[in-house]
Amino acid sequence: MEAGNQTAISKFILLGLSEDINLQPLLFGLFLYMYLVCVLGNLLIVLAISSDPHLHTPMYFFLTNLSLTDICFTSTTVLKMLVNIQTRSNAITYEGCLTQMCFFMIFAGLDNLLLTVMAYDRFVAICHPLHYLVIMNPSLCGLLLLLSWLICLTYSLLQSLMVLRVAFCEETEIPHFFCELAQILKLACSDTLVNDILLYFVTGLLGVIPLTGILFSYSRIISCIMGISSAVGKYKAFSTCGSHLLVVSLFYGAGLGVYLTSGTAHPSRKGSIASVMYTVVTPTLNPFIYSLRNRDMKGALRRLFRRGAYFQ
Repeated sequence: MEAGNQTAISKFILLGLSEDINLQPLLFGLFLYMYLVCVLGNLLIVLAISSDPHLHTPMYFFLTNLSLTDICFTSTTVLKMLVNIQTRSNAITYEGCLTQMCFFMIFAGLDNLLLTVMAYDRFVAICHPLHYLVIMNPSLCGLLLLLSWLICLTYSLLQSLMVLRVAFCEETEIPHFFCELAQILKLACSDTLVNDILLYFVTGLLGVIPLTGILFSYSRIISCIMGISSAVGKYKAFSTCGSHLLVVSLFYGAGLGVYLTSGTAHPSRKGSIASVMYTVVTPTLNPFIYSLRNRDMKGALRRLFRRGAYFQ
């Protein structure tokens, strides 16, 4: 197959979740609803934490950043899909596709690293409670957040620059509802061996190392909890990390499904469902998990709503 002229590629076609015209209004309404719930839920978390001095702690600092990241993560993919359904056009420009791909990798990586940092925060809080505020000082929290951003930006820019050297064929249909790197590389006419090696190596690295850190943190947490003699003390200690553990399970469960299906030429329905879980459902559920299972968050939200009612 002859390589096409890369500069001649002006757009890609996103095939979406379904090509059935009758399903498009249903998909539009469903994803618009989930997107609004995701944005409003995460914004409420941010506002509640910002307005309550009692929640100005390292754990809630990282939770605020996770909520903001979830909003950006979902917006990166869902907004374009909603526009395409509404305008009945599946086209996305070449530049727009690379931009979406770049931001998707940034915020997906940030979600991953922030969950790892939050696991470390819970480890310090439970296993070293007397030194918690000394260890998790504002300087370290800021440094961990900055390091997470630098890692994600470096990885995303590196992958984007590598895609720029790829030449594409005439067929530019992406069997997905957003521009995913693995699917973009499937459309290439030029050699993508270096891109593939970089994709799977770095993606595996960014998945394995944070997950190992989370598992190590929770192994130490469980060890510390088992050393507590009081049953009430054990429950209180574990309840402080129960929400985070549930979010981690959802994130990595959906992420594993996306990873296992991303290498196929044509993603199956299971692959599309895994992508929806990863990019939309998990960020939407996070505010509910952290608010419903957290007494401090519920109190902060009640006070926030009271202030809103007072000003009205």
